[in-house]
Amino acid sequence: MDILLLGIYSFFVWLIFIKFKWLPWNIYSQVTVVIIPIVALAVMILTLNVVAPSSADLRVFRYTVPIVSQVRGRVIEVPIEEGNRPVKKGDVLFRIDPTPYQLQVNTLQAQLANAAAQQKELQESFKGAQAKVTETKGAIEQAAARTAEVAERIDLARKRVAQYRELVNSGAGTKFDLEQAETNLADLNQQLAAARSSEVQARAGQQQAEAGQGQVQQRLGANVNGEFAQIAQIRAQLENAKWELDQTTTRSPCDCYVINLQLRPGGFVAALPVAPVMTLVEATGTVGALYRQNELHQVEPGNEAEFALETHPGRIIKGTVDSIVWAQGAGQLQVSGALPTTGVMTPPAQRFAVKFNLAERDKELFLAAGAAGDAAIYTNHAAFLHILRKVILRVGSYMNYLVLKLH
Repeated sequence: MDILLLGIYSFFVWLIFIKFKWLPWNIYSQVTVVIIPIVALAVMILTLNVVAPSSADLRVFRYTVPIVSQVRGRVIEVPIEEGNRPVKKGDVLFRIDPTPYQLQVNTLQAQLANAAAQQKELQESFKGAQAKVTETKGAIEQAAARTAEVAERIDLARKRVAQYRELVNSGAGTKFDLEQAETNLADLNQQLAAARSSEVQARAGQQQAEAGQGQVQQRLGANVNGEFAQIAQIRAQLENAKWELDQTTTRSPCDCYVINLQLRPGGFVAALPVAPVMTLVEATGTVGALYRQNELHQVEPGNEAEFALETHPGRIIKGTVDSIVWAQGAGQLQVSGALPTTGVMTPPAQRFAVKFNLAERDKELFLAAGAAGDAAIYTNHAAFLHILRKVILRVGSYMNYLVLKLH
């Protein structure tokens, strides 16, 4: 662009001073003709670098997703292909032999059924023990009532014996009635002893029934959310086994494509986070460029931007400024016991990254991860100068068609 402007300027100088000789061509005019383009170009370039800053360090970044198997085993299928072939979210990446995990699920299902049957049997036993305890309590109450009844009859019989004895002593009663009353009293005493023995036996039976109930309750164990603890434990193990069985099929977590796929059927994978078996590259990427610090004081989010990538010669990609990353490594202080040092040599100028959003028309354009190129930002100032930056960017884009090498 600078050469074009100089060519136009030289043409008008030739017309004015040489062709038509409207002005004299002397030492003063010659100095003036040389100084004007130098000053003008310097002012234009310096202004242009502020109102439309450019960067020759544009990069396309794509996040990568390392794939690590959740379970270990032998690979039996890898249905995907590497390269730029897209992989949709949920597509199968590879499968591991599920046989040992299926056997574990079958074993735990059988254990769960067995534990459920045992729980049901113990619950029935517990109900029987509760009924036995209730029965012994009823027997105790019945024996206690019988004891109380016989005790009352004994009190009455004793009174009658005392009465008959007084009558016999006074001559008003017969000895036979006294002996009969004493016999009745002795019989009631025997009944009282038997009733008390029955009550003792009933209480012993209650203790035995309560002990049996406690044993069954102890075998039932604790409950987890209303479920037998042993069954809850086996059910949790079964759910984990089913999860591991499901993890024998690894699926894509994103819309991506695979680079450098080396996993093959027959290979063995382990559930180690430090040993990914493949890496997925996300289908969508991030475009960013590095700018010098003093170029960004007029840049704002939403400013128009254009890119020229070497992978797309002659094409201008549109976008807008998303944000400026106002941080870089030179401004980071880490916890350490060392004091900051200053070197003898001046460090290179630190730059800040600017992130861009692609325009709707270019969102479907394939941008290779690591693709490089040039970028230009058009601020809200001196818009009449933006045409110069656009022309420079487009000329550079067409220059990408040239492959300058001899081998």
